[in-house]
Amino acid sequence: MGMPITVDVGGAAGSLIDSVFDYFEQVDRRFSTYRTDSEISAINRGDVPVKDWSGEMMEVLALAERTRSETNGYFDISKADGSLDPSGIVKGWAIRNATDIVRRAGFGDFFIEAGGDIQSCGRNASGGDWSIGIRNPFNTNEIIKVIYPRGRGVATSGTYARGQHIYNPHGFSDPISDIVSLTVVGSDVLEADRFATAAFAMGRDGISFIEQTPGLEGYVVDVEGRATPTSGFGDLCEP
Repeated sequence: MGMPITVDVGGAAGSLIDSVFDYFEQVDRRFSTYRTDSEISAINRGDVPVKDWSGEMMEVLALAERTRSETNGYFDISKADGSLDPSGIVKGWAIRNATDIVRRAGFGDFFIEAGGDIQSCGRNASGGDWSIGIRNPFNTNEIIKVIYPRGRGVATSGTYARGQHIYNPHGFSDPISDIVSLTVVGSDVLEADRFATAAFAMGRDGISFIEQTPGLEGYVVDVEGRATPTSGFGDLCEP
C-alpha cells in the first residue's frame, strides 16, 4: 500500500498475521493508482466496463460518493483529469476490514496501523488501554499529545510527511497552507479516515466541521504551530 503497516494481535499465531498482510496486499492489487495492473488503473484507462467492476470497487466508490455528499464536496475522488483516486478512503476501509479478520479469529486485543490511520481494541500487552501519540508536524520525533481511543478509530491527515497531496476540490489551484496536521477520532477507523481527508481539505474551517459532526472529535495544528481541539477531545486524553 506504499506505507508502513503495523499489526499487533496479542497471542495470535503467525498465520493470522500473515492473513492480515495478505489482505492488505489484495487491497493494493485492486486499488493502487501506482500499479498499472490494478483494477482502478484499468478503470481509469477505460479498459473495464462498469458491469465488470468488482463488488469491492463498487462498495468503495459508493462510500466515496456518500462522503462527498456529507462533506459538501470537500471529499472527492475525481481528479482534475477525470480519473478516479479512492486512496483517501481505501486505507481506513481496508484497516476496518482487517480488524474483522482478527475478530473472526477470536481475538479482541489488537492494534492495526497503516500510514497513520489506526484501529485498536481491547488491551495492550501490559494490560492497559492502547495509547496513540500525535506527532509534532514540525518535529516528527516529538509527541505533542497522547490519546486513549478505547476502541475508536484514529486518522491523521497532513502535509508535513508527504507534502502537498491533499487538495480542495473547490479550488485545485489553491494549496492548503493554513494548517499542517489534522487528527480525527471516529467510531471506527473508516469514519475517522474519510472525514479527516475532507476536513483537512477545508483548511482552518475543518476543525469546525469536525466539531459540528456527531460522533467525531479532532485536533488541528496550524501553520503557526497553534493547536485547536474540539470540545470533547480532552476526554480522550484521560488515561
